[in-house]
Amino acid sequence: MAEKKKARLDKKWISFGTLMLGAGTIYKLGFMKDAFYVPMQEFMGLSHTQIGVAMSVAGWISTFGFLAAILVVDRISKKIMIPFSLLGICVSGLFLSTFPSYPVFLLIYCLLAVFADMLYWPTMLKTVRLLGNENEQGRMFGILEAGRGLMDTIVAFCALGIFSAFGSNAAGLRAAILFYSIVPGVIAIIAYFLLEPDQKAEPGEEAAAEEKKAKRDNSTVMCALKNKNIWLVSFNVFFVYSVYCGITYFIPFLEEAYALPAALVGAYGIINQYGLKMLGGPIGGFITDGVLHSATRFLRICFIIVAGVLVVFACLPHGELSVFAGMAITLTISALVFSMRAIFFAPMDEVKVPRDITGSAMSIGSFVGYLPGAFMYAVYGAILDRFEGLQGYRIVFIIMSAFAVVGFFLSAYILRRIRLQKEDL
Repeated sequence: MAEKKKARLDKKWISFGTLMLGAGTIYKLGFMKDAFYVPMQEFMGLSHTQIGVAMSVAGWISTFGFLAAILVVDRISKKIMIPFSLLGICVSGLFLSTFPSYPVFLLIYCLLAVFADMLYWPTMLKTVRLLGNENEQGRMFGILEAGRGLMDTIVAFCALGIFSAFGSNAAGLRAAILFYSIVPGVIAIIAYFLLEPDQKAEPGEEAAAEEKKAKRDNSTVMCALKNKNIWLVSFNVFFVYSVYCGITYFIPFLEEAYALPAALVGAYGIINQYGLKMLGGPIGGFITDGVLHSATRFLRICFIIVAGVLVVFACLPHGELSVFAGMAITLTISALVFSMRAIFFAPMDEVKVPRDITGSAMSIGSFVGYLPGAFMYAVYGAILDRFEGLQGYRIVFIIMSAFAVVGFFLSAYILRRIRLQKEDL
């Protein structure tokens, strides 16, 4: 009995590790502009507008891809979907390395969005949720976020090293793209052999199970769409992500308000984007499971703290503060937001979303939750262009705090529903 339990535990963490490897590498090609923006312009002949259009189009495809994923993630085994998605990224990257014409470049970016966001991401979220029990959700998602951050950092620095080794020229960029492509391909092969297929019925029950599955597949989408709790959790994710979009502007704010030295820009960026992801994920997960025993309660507390800090920060006399004070406050806000990001899907278990519709639930959650990424950057950017200087940033911080306040009240409402559900049992 103990051996069987240990074997199940080993399979669980092997699957989890495999998913983490994929999650940390599958987005590198789609967001290669983070490390290679100027080389893309110089060696691929792309303008600011062309890169921006590609990201925007891919963003819209990702947004509606999450919704379309409802039709597939509960019907296709993760053993097929995960490797297929990673191989799709690999093949798309191989074509990208040829430095194609802009229409082909645009098509490839659309395909990257389909493979990563429509097929891989909801399937991964579904699998992670099913791997952990009700008391492990915060921990599982927190460790996942930290692992993603670690893999993201390693792969990004390796690609930069390859680019430099080839002379920081066109050949170097092509080699970096090939590296970004081959890594997901290798992980796809690993995933195929390590991931367990979705649980199947015994041979004698196969016909009945197939009939039952067909009926379930037809009703899964409608069940998920009619489930109020799924929508509530999804909009909670929406408010977290709306705040998250705003932390992008901390670096230009610090440069303008505090004259952040160039030597500190790189260090701040690494800490803000990678270090806090690796740190905030596990901390948020363990506080959720070990202290509060509720992901929604953790989100509610973080929402009100973030809202308060942002309001105070917007009103501070920044010209009289040191750059280190500005860095400390913005990093504190970012740390809280990253800890929230790590576990914002964990409440799906807390509100008792049926596990047989997990794929559809995660697709709806991803569609609604990540929707701010399709327009909030444009909104924040337009505000900063319209209101020059510190005034624009203060408006952005107040809007971020407003999202956090709404998230606080929504979290409180979800907790009330959870309490009422428990009383009805």
